Amino acid sequence: MVALPLLVLIVALVFGVPIAVALAASGMLGIYLVTGDASKVMGILSLAPFSTVADYALTTIPMFILMAFFSASSGLARDLYAAASTAAASVMSKIAMPEMRRHGYSDELAAGAIGIGATLDILIPPSIAMVIYGIATQTSIGKLLIAGVVPGIIAGVLLAVMVYLWVVVSPKHAPSTYRVSAQERWASLVRIWPSLLLILLVLVLLYTGVATPTEVGALGALLAGVIGAVFGRLTFAEAIDAVKSTIRTSAMIFLILLGATIFGYYMALSRIPQEVVTAVIAMELNRWVVIIGIVVAYFVISMFMDEIPLLLLTLQLTFPLITSLGFDPIWFGVISMMMVAMGLVFPPVGLVAFIVSATAGVDLMKVYKGTSILMLSIVITTVLLMIFPQIALWLPATMR
Repeated sequence: MVALPLLVLIVALVFGVPIAVALAASGMLGIYLVTGDASKVMGILSLAPFSTVADYALTTIPMFILMAFFSASSGLARDLYAAASTAAASVMSKIAMPEMRRHGYSDELAAGAIGIGATLDILIPPSIAMVIYGIATQTSIGKLLIAGVVPGIIAGVLLAVMVYLWVVVSPKHAPSTYRVSAQERWASLVRIWPSLLLILLVLVLLYTGVATPTEVGALGALLAGVIGAVFGRLTFAEAIDAVKSTIRTSAMIFLILLGATIFGYYMALSRIPQEVVTAVIAMELNRWVVIIGIVVAYFVISMFMDEIPLLLLTLQLTFPLITSLGFDPIWFGVISMMMVAMGLVFPPVGLVAFIVSATAGVDLMKVYKGTSILMLSIVITTVLLMIFPQIALWLPATMR
């Protein structure tokens, strides 16, 4: 009987039921089966919505989302790409793909670089997934956001190295004569200095603890909007659209969080997490065997599910287990993000691969070829994090 709600959840997800509804419905069923009292179900339903969303930490989410929408609407993301970089898949596919094709890059290389590069935003502030992880596990959001910076940089550097090696081995995938003059390089930097200052400000404020993550997000959103308005790139209509998009996205995330909270009541009443921890400890497995099993599971599930519902669904089981085995919760947060990043681009599904294929007009098999080759950069970074946890932990340890 205890397993029935889990089966209902899986079936609902397979048939395309919205994740928030699937979590809430299966959670309500589970609470009723465990307690046998419909009034307890109704009591939880009457309290859960307010108790779930009336959390100051949650205000970080709409602020970070608004900063992202303002940055996209005001052209900051486009300027960063023109200078050197990548951002979210849906934005960068439209911006980067035509330019890379025009300069002679193959679809496989271009789509692979865009897909892998787009997943790295899960590590670098402002990362909504990190905020969700922090809220779900009661871990410092500021330290989590800072913990992803060094691994994100390492993964980015390795991605560049992988692209270079690919071109060396198979030169046909990139132009042999494409060069940018020093004058053009300096000219591109002039356009992005506001974006760079904004990114630096966000990181400094988070690291020093001068402002909370919510305050950092609010200030970042304000400055992104101001920069766009001052440079004449963000119109009033675009600003309103950004606010509307922020409300829609935030509402979706909050509904998923509410569904996960109801499901969490069922998990707590059924004592499934405690039973799992007890069973794993009784098996006397090496703790690294357990963490590798969890990592592989995250990788597989992330091929079929977006990062936010995945985290809210799985952390109720995995977090008590990894803490009982003595793993650092901040380190596990970064590792979780790495696994999600891999799953989002890996065949046979990979949600980001589908986005890149659809928005850039590239054959899905070519996207898979590119992401499969370049994903080695994320794999190497993950292995380094496993061997040297301080890669993720040393920077947060120096925070106030």
